[in-house]
Amino acid sequence: MVGKALFSIFFFLILLISFFVFTGTLDLRSHFSFSQLPQQHQLSLCRTRSPLRVFMYDLPPRFNIGMLDHRSSDETPVNARNLPHWPSNSGLKNQHSVEYWMMASLLYEGDGDADETREAVRVLDPETADVFFVPFFSSMSFNSHGINMKDPDTEIDRQLQIDVLEFLRKSKHWQRSRGRDHVIPMQHPNAFRFLRDQVNASILVVADFGRYPKSMSYLSKDVVAPYVHVVDSFVDDDPPYPFESRTTLLFFRGRTVRKDEGIIRAKLGKILAGYDDVHYEESIATGEGIKMSSQGMRSSKFCLNPAGDTPSSCRLFDAIVSHCVPVIVSDRIELPYEDELDYNEFSIFFSVQEALKPGYMVQQLRQIPKERWMKMWERLKNISHHYEFQYPPKKEDAVNMLWRQVSHKLSRAKLAEHRSRRLKIPDWWG
Repeated sequence: MVGKALFSIFFFLILLISFFVFTGTLDLRSHFSFSQLPQQHQLSLCRTRSPLRVFMYDLPPRFNIGMLDHRSSDETPVNARNLPHWPSNSGLKNQHSVEYWMMASLLYEGDGDADETREAVRVLDPETADVFFVPFFSSMSFNSHGINMKDPDTEIDRQLQIDVLEFLRKSKHWQRSRGRDHVIPMQHPNAFRFLRDQVNASILVVADFGRYPKSMSYLSKDVVAPYVHVVDSFVDDDPPYPFESRTTLLFFRGRTVRKDEGIIRAKLGKILAGYDDVHYEESIATGEGIKMSSQGMRSSKFCLNPAGDTPSSCRLFDAIVSHCVPVIVSDRIELPYEDELDYNEFSIFFSVQEALKPGYMVQQLRQIPKERWMKMWERLKNISHHYEFQYPPKKEDAVNMLWRQVSHKLSRAKLAEHRSRRLKIPDWWG
């Protein structure tokens, strides 16, 4: 009898729950939302979907690898077999080489099961593409031709921008979406500077938004990319006593004379002088200087990352791959992959006002318990592979993370494209 009674109650509850779900009174999704899943489970779910299908335009090599290998013929399309290696002696140009690694990832032909670990694959039929990639090395163009701004060679950079825009305007795919589903890397703050406003509907791959008006580039549309780190990655960071082995509290080595928000660097130099466990040094990026910076970061608990000429700087990503907890001082910085990574788990943030209080920042860092620092150090080791640019690409490395970010932006681009086709009056959203 008791068993029958329990079965009847259970059956009644099932019917009751089914009724509420059917009528919409009970929404189980609110109790089991994707956003409430642990981060590692969210990343696993992201990896189960199909790769982004990318059509890459066949631009002549003068727009891309011809800047790396001047022997390249404009008549020979770029492919995996004639793709030159990124030059090891490229110096600071390496920071802004995202365009090369994105292009290389699409050219990579894989080894059979590569698609299972890639976020984007190249398609040759544009009608099947989710998004269109423009392989113009705009940062390399600036660094090669226009870095002194007023040199006659600057005209080469400007003409390349004119030519690539003319090429795109002839494309029916550009015309169809007005470029909204096109991806254009311009990571250097001065890349594509002459005609940037004419591609402002596209998904831009930028380092930050320090040189862009809000009408041209903004977070809901564009992708923030990390700089390519210039120090070597710390691959064997496993000492018996990590906290004690890093004897410097706070480390900075770099240029202290910067523009805009970067003027804070000179002020910080004065505030941080006189501390035995703080290393703050003016230097320039030479081969020996980069080696000394790497050694300093690996022996420090915290690495100071003030703004450069724009809110972000390469130093942040050098710190991450050195497993030195970043101390970020920048009021307007935007960070890569922040919809997936919580930087508070492995970074410390100070406003400019806080950082300029004498003694305040050092005092706060000294009060951070060993246990908290150890958690941040472990987290850095777990996420540093997301900041590695390499060829062939690897699972969840920097370029795959960037393609995943592109896919996150695509729904907004499609919405704008579809609305623009049916509007009969000017868009009331502006």
